[in-house]
Amino acid sequence: MRIRELLLGLVNFFVAIAVGFLAFRFVLKLFGANAENGFVNWLYNTSGELLDPFRGIFPVRVVDGAFVVEFSTIFAIIVYMLAGLLVATLIDALTHVSASTKKK
Repeated sequence: MRIRELLLGLVNFFVAIAVGFLAFRFVLKLFGANAENGFVNWLYNTSGELLDPFRGIFPVRVVDGAFVVEFSTIFAIIVYMLAGLLVATLIDALTHVSASTKKK
């Protein structure tokens, strides 16, 4: 079924984009990237929209005064991946075609 592959591809695409933005955010925050830089600022603003539902769940830790660890970002990555897996599983279950149906 082509619709099944299309839907699964869209889910995977959007989850990969969201997780990619959040992962870049995590790494840039971890190493103290300059928020005044245009690219870094854009990435923080864009990924901030994805992070908003998860802000404040966990504290932000600063290690050695230089490294910032946003545990909420890690949690958001996990939640988006699990949500994508759930949606993909639902799509797969709802569009599943048995082998006997395909032969007809």
